[in-house]
Amino acid sequence: MNNPENQNLWEVFFDHHAPKYEAEVFTKNTAAEIDFLIAELDLPIGSAILDVGCGTGRHTVGLAKRGYRMTGIDLSSGMLAQARKAADEAGVSPTLVHADATGMTFDTRFDAAICLCEGAFGLIGQNEDPLQHDLDILKRIHAALRPGAKFILGALSGTEKIRRCKNDDVRSGRFDPLTLVEVFTMEYDTPEGKKSVQLRERGFIASELALMLRISGFEVQNIWGGTAGNWRHDILDLDEMELMVVALKKR
Repeated sequence: MNNPENQNLWEVFFDHHAPKYEAEVFTKNTAAEIDFLIAELDLPIGSAILDVGCGTGRHTVGLAKRGYRMTGIDLSSGMLAQARKAADEAGVSPTLVHADATGMTFDTRFDAAICLCEGAFGLIGQNEDPLQHDLDILKRIHAALRPGAKFILGALSGTEKIRRCKNDDVRSGRFDPLTLVEVFTMEYDTPEGKKSVQLRERGFIASELALMLRISGFEVQNIWGGTAGNWRHDILDLDEMELMVVALKKR
């Protein structure tokens, strides 16, 4: 494991949290999510799909088991170790890459991409610019896709953050209404005991997200409510934690 002083704090957290990640309640509907993705992507078996922020490989391994050629990328080596274990147990061999999504490059082009359950997108490092971080990810995904390829993105909803946070959160620095970045502390276990890190995550308004995708070369087809464990073709509830975007690479 890398020296935490040299890591993005999200990497520090997920490296330690990886063995417990699959116990999270939102990971319990993976089979239905795989069915949803297959129906929405509508690609022939054997197509190449990029999973950005693949984590423990829930979707990477699930889609590989259904016959797709999967490449998963993640910032956390700990999460990737769990993904490799899951792939071995499932008898599949996806390509798993340890890299930062803001700087990822590939020699080949993919038939589709997914970035789900806060897979890199919206998870801001301590010294990163919130706007540039996610624009960089969108531009890297765009560059990795074939023309006309579909991209499915899950992102944290800014309306949920606005409705939940209070003026005291703004004054204390816990929530920035200008960037929709929320700052909070998360604990993780180490052999020496519990430690904590202060993390930054960003929410998105649907119209802003559509503009970011357009700037990055995508054409938005749909934006729905899409919180993990409850993916559906439905309007966004203002108190829902996530939204889902389906877009196509235009050029």
